[in-house]
Amino acid sequence: MEKFVFEDKEKLAFKVKRKVFTDQDILGKEREEIFSKCWLFIGHESEVPKKGDFKRKKVGGRELLFNRGSDGEIRAFYNSCPHRGAMVCREHSGNSKVFRCFYHAWSFDSTGKLVGFPDKEGFPKDFNSDHSKDLMEVYRVESYRGLVFVNFDHYAVSLEEYLGKAKEYIDLVADQSEAGMEVLESPQEYSVRANWKLLVENSIDAYHGIPTHKTYFDIVATRGGELSNGDYEGYGVDLGNGHGAMEYTSAWGRPVARWMPAWGEDGKREIEKIKKSLTERFGSERADRIANYNRNIFIFPNLIINDIMAVTIRTFYPITPGYMEVTGYALATKNENEQFRQRRNDNFLEFLGPGGFATPDDNEALELCQQGFENNKEAQWNDISKGMNRDPKSTDEEQIRAFWRRYSDVMSKQETRI
Repeated sequence: MEKFVFEDKEKLAFKVKRKVFTDQDILGKEREEIFSKCWLFIGHESEVPKKGDFKRKKVGGRELLFNRGSDGEIRAFYNSCPHRGAMVCREHSGNSKVFRCFYHAWSFDSTGKLVGFPDKEGFPKDFNSDHSKDLMEVYRVESYRGLVFVNFDHYAVSLEEYLGKAKEYIDLVADQSEAGMEVLESPQEYSVRANWKLLVENSIDAYHGIPTHKTYFDIVATRGGELSNGDYEGYGVDLGNGHGAMEYTSAWGRPVARWMPAWGEDGKREIEKIKKSLTERFGSERADRIANYNRNIFIFPNLIINDIMAVTIRTFYPITPGYMEVTGYALATKNENEQFRQRRNDNFLEFLGPGGFATPDDNEALELCQQGFENNKEAQWNDISKGMNRDPKSTDEEQIRAFWRRYSDVMSKQETRI
């Protein structure tokens, strides 16, 4: 088996072979060993709050139907009619008691049960007595703090075991509101002409922040925010199972409890109220961590939770080695102050939206990398060793190395189920 990742702790060297970003056979193996066996984010519970609510989702290359049934249970169905395979649901979202296939009018209730089909006389009386003609469910659907995941491998470990140490960081996001969190309509969808693993790296890479996004940080400075230094005072961490995070002091306001002068005295009073509530619930140390620190959290293989001013959820999936599709969600605290909700939305669009300041910069950088990989026959390796000579800072690459260590294990078949 060709070695794609090289690590030498004594020599403080960590390299990744650029072939993994361009090779079609490697992508095929990724789909089998990673996207068919890992826990993948499908949605947030708040997307389907009422019985009968549904969303069409594409997860791990599968067309799925994410819904809350008439019994209140959240499920994921393969969006394919058991009869002849047509997609049963064509709408992107809605509320319905019945899903009716366009092709031959087979109908299914919100729990997936076959409830009607034309010309019943043409079928045996015990047709579907074994329920094999019901909509097929994704066997493994589990959630943590409102985040719902699916796994196509029946033998996978539980979601909680899979998340492991990453749960601590997810809790810091979920605990921002006693009322809970909710996804705001609707997700942003866009594509990037680059390999999906480049977006993994970029999403937990603070090293690129200052040079790549200088224009945005100059604007932040005019509003009372500033970066004290290029190191974003904080750290990066390998959370195990391929997960990683970076946590660092915030250079700008956070509606959860960090004030900016541009928000005025009313905003200051609201922030003090939120901070007081956090302190009463968790104590001063944890309240300070929730309120005043940013987090970029990566859940292997393709979920990013950015907890900055706007909390965002981003997933992505490869279509070809050099092309991916991306979906981004805005996550906010329930019962949020209207002005803060507006500021959060503005930041989501301004910084991480596909037309904002950061995302176009990032996409340009990733596409330049992908073009540079055309030289990988001669220039074969990427260097990802920054910070191996010290306790990793947030601008170092330990959290990125966490991904590549797990990737190497899975792709070399040292362990096929995670």
